[in-house]
Amino acid sequence: MEKHLHIISFNVPYPADYGGVMDVFYKLPAFQQQGIKIHLHCFDYGRGIQPELNKYCETVQYYPRYIGHKGISNTLPYIVSSRKNEQLLENLLQDDYPIFMEGVHCTYPLLDKRFANRKCFVRVHNVEYQYYRDLCKSSSSLLKKMYYWIESRLLKSYEKKIAAKAVFWGTTEKDDAVYRKELGCKNIEYLSLYIPDWKVSCLEGMGTYCFYHGDLSVDANDKAATWLLENVFSRIKVPFVIAGKNPSEKLVELAHAQNHTCLVANPSEKEMQDMIAKAHINVIPSFTTTGMKTKLVNALFHGRHCVVNDATIAGSGLEAACHIGTTANAFCDIIAQLYHQPFTPDEIELRKHLLTPMFNNEANAKKQVGWIWG
Repeated sequence: MEKHLHIISFNVPYPADYGGVMDVFYKLPAFQQQGIKIHLHCFDYGRGIQPELNKYCETVQYYPRYIGHKGISNTLPYIVSSRKNEQLLENLLQDDYPIFMEGVHCTYPLLDKRFANRKCFVRVHNVEYQYYRDLCKSSSSLLKKMYYWIESRLLKSYEKKIAAKAVFWGTTEKDDAVYRKELGCKNIEYLSLYIPDWKVSCLEGMGTYCFYHGDLSVDANDKAATWLLENVFSRIKVPFVIAGKNPSEKLVELAHAQNHTCLVANPSEKEMQDMIAKAHINVIPSFTTTGMKTKLVNALFHGRHCVVNDATIAGSGLEAACHIGTTANAFCDIIAQLYHQPFTPDEIELRKHLLTPMFNNEANAKKQVGWIWG
C-alpha cells in the first residue's frame, strides 16, 4: 500500500542555504528513498518556484505568505497568522493523508476542527516563544524589540494551546524538556537534524585565523559578531574573520576598525565552506538558547577547534567536541591557548564517533516513517 504524506514548509526549502530550510530540504530525498509519496506545500515570500523540488515530491504547491499588516492578528502569533491560508486547508482536506508541519509557523490547521481526527505531526525547530524572547534581548531597535516581545508572549500561549493536538519532534533534548514541562506536551520525541551528505573532513594541524559565520542580517548573529569584536578580539590580537549574509554597515565598519579583524560579506557556499575548513578556531557564541545550531554542526564536520558558550551547545549532545566558555574572559583564555595547539587525529576520530551516528538522514527517515505509519 502506498504511503502519502503532506509536508507544509514555512518557506520554499530550496536552495538549502540556511539551517531551517536545510532540515526541511534534506528530509525530501530521505523520505523518497523510503518510498514515501510527498505532497509539498510551501509558503513563498521571495524565493519563487523551484523545479528542484519536483525531483523528490509527487506534487509541489506554493502559497503566498501575508506580509505586513495583512498577516497581523490580535490572537495569533505573526509567524502563524501570516501563513493562515484557506486554499492550503482545502487542498489538505481532499484526502486523509498524514500531515507533517515544518515549524510552529505552519500549525494553523491544528486549530481547525476539520482536522481534529487527522494524523498531524510537527517539527519543532525552536521553542519559538524562547527564540523570540532571545531576539528581543538581542535587538538594538526599539521597534523590533516591541515586535519580538509581543510575538514571544503570543507564542507562549499558542504553543501551550497546540501542545496536545499533534505529535512533536524537537531538534534538541533541551527543547523537548521545555515542551514537556512548561507547555504540557505529552507526545514529543528528539529527532536530529537532517543535513547535507557531510562527512567528517577536518584538517589536522594548524590553521591561520579564528572564524565566525552566520546570517548577519539576523539580530542575534549580528550581536554575536559584535560581541566577539568588542569583548574578545579587541583584547587578543590574533587574526579574526567574520563571514555571512547581509551584514549591517555598522558591523562592517567595526570589523575593519582593527588591523587583525575583517568581514567577508555574502560569500558563496564554496567560499564559506573553505573558510570554515581553513580556520584554526571556529568561534561560535550564541544569544539564542533554543534549537540545534546548524553553524555548529557544520563547523564540527569540517573545521578544527570549536569554541562555544552554553547557549550554543545547550541540549545538543555535542559538548565533548567543543571548548566551552561562559564569559568574554573565558573565550580569551581558551582562544589564546588553542591558537598554538595543533588539531589532532584523535580529535578527528572523536568527531567521527560522535557525529556519524547522530546525524544520519536515512536512520531519521526510517524512524519517522515508523512513528507516522506505525
